[in-house]
Amino acid sequence: MDTFNADAGAGAPLHSVAASRAALTADSLASLTGEHAALPLLVVTKASPSTNSELLEALAVEPDAWPHMSALVADHQTAGRGRAGREWLTPEGAALTVSYVLRPRLPRERWGLVPLVVGLAAVKTMRSVGIEASLKWPNDVVVNCADETEGGVKGDIAGWGSMRKIAGILCEVYEDAVVAGIGVNVSQTRAELPVPHATSMAMVGVRLLDRALLLDALSRQLAAEINSAEADPDAFVAELASVTCTLGRQVLVERTGASPLTGVAEGIGADGSLTVRTAAGEAVAVTAGDVRLRGAT
Repeated sequence: MDTFNADAGAGAPLHSVAASRAALTADSLASLTGEHAALPLLVVTKASPSTNSELLEALAVEPDAWPHMSALVADHQTAGRGRAGREWLTPEGAALTVSYVLRPRLPRERWGLVPLVVGLAAVKTMRSVGIEASLKWPNDVVVNCADETEGGVKGDIAGWGSMRKIAGILCEVYEDAVVAGIGVNVSQTRAELPVPHATSMAMVGVRLLDRALLLDALSRQLAAEINSAEADPDAFVAELASVTCTLGRQVLVERTGASPLTGVAEGIGADGSLTVRTAAGEAVAVTAGDVRLRGAT
């Protein structure tokens, strides 16, 4: 399986020379900003309760100081947040936790695509190192571990089937910007993962890991996917559908303030919504909710 390459651009294979949980520092990440880099600004912290929370607070104080594709990365995130207030915890040095300021040049009604833009960037970054990742709508990057000996807990898990989560995304709007956070499980062992439906890059076979190079590759890919979505949103949605494992499957959607919805996930709308067709034949556009996989159709 491929490993990381410091010269990797968007979509390029990644190669590295040493496995490491080495600390992320301003010095070690200095090359990630500048004329030919994806990031105009990168703030590095040793520890952060939540990179999203910290970046939202910084935007509130000085919004103009954070241009499009600025980022805040924590060497260790101590109280990460997921969707619906879920906690996301990782051992020190074992994960990549970063939040970006995105200022999408998309109509506001299409901002629902932004988490999927981040998801597609993560999927492509994983695939560049040989991990056959896919997107579980709307905000999970997953790997099918049905045939893996090291991918995690074997067998189907309720709501996940044989899919195991390798990265999670949380997007929050602040005025004219979106704070897009992503956490990638990099080197965790089975014992270090808090839930049975999770896995890590190491557990699915990537042995030589470098979080600095992963951050560079992910950032370059994210910049490319944002440009793609802005240039041709319809083509972007079509590509997105090709890597979304939710489509074509029976799903149960748990919605806040509404009854659960069951049906077949049929497609992704222009606004990023998930189209679910019920047993009665009704097509329902889901814009938010927890989607549980119930098996292939």
